[in-house]
Amino acid sequence: MPELPDVEHFRRFFLGHATGRTVRSVEADPTIVRNATPQALGEALGGRTFDEPARHGKWLACWTDGPALLLHFGMTGDLIWSGDEPARHRWDRLILRFDGGEEIRYRNMRKFGGVWLAHDSAEATEILGGLGPDAMALGEREFLERLSRRRGGVKAALMDQRFLAGVGNIIADETLWQARIDPRRRIDSLSQDERRRLFRSMRRILRQSVDSYDSIPRQRSWLSSARGKRDAACPRCGSPLGRAVVAGRTTYFCSRCQR
Repeated sequence: MPELPDVEHFRRFFLGHATGRTVRSVEADPTIVRNATPQALGEALGGRTFDEPARHGKWLACWTDGPALLLHFGMTGDLIWSGDEPARHRWDRLILRFDGGEEIRYRNMRKFGGVWLAHDSAEATEILGGLGPDAMALGEREFLERLSRRRGGVKAALMDQRFLAGVGNIIADETLWQARIDPRRRIDSLSQDERRRLFRSMRRILRQSVDSYDSIPRQRSWLSSARGKRDAACPRCGSPLGRAVVAGRTTYFCSRCQR
């Protein structure tokens, strides 16, 4: 499932290939366009020039000099540039063709997520309604205040997009492991020091994941390098990793490091 660093990668990809370009035509699979028809999407975007895209959590907002194209990548979404991959693929659900003939394609095998059309900022806000603050933009004080009003499990809170937007299962596990907090803990059991450590671990992980997007999955000092492997061991202490379902998601942790 794409999380904040993945969507930030897509934002920078779109910025590099589409910003300043004018849309010649739009082709769309009607099953991926959530609040319009492919024809309406083409009429709204045709002749428009893309501005710099924005990201909020796991959402990408691709603004033009008029309406915006909102993208959510679900589990299998990706962006493809025709210069890198000339031939189209059967899973290319949305194709933006520019004046020069180049294309950006929104590819999505399983069709979770999708694309939305927003005619103005008010409509975009309505589509994104209910999202909490972006996890990269959230300060420590606001995080602690919001966490103090939460009940239930700590991992469920981290993944709740209404609490903060952008953190998914993998980053939640990584954050809790680096903060040395058991993912099964309840929020009301966390000390103030543990809450601060939780926030600082999350921010550090997000920043490093964004800044070193291509190399982070291979970092041997991260839990992510071991999760899902047979007989996986904790990268920090070497103990066998535990596995459980927490907040409805498969969760990896170290019972020795995360008391």
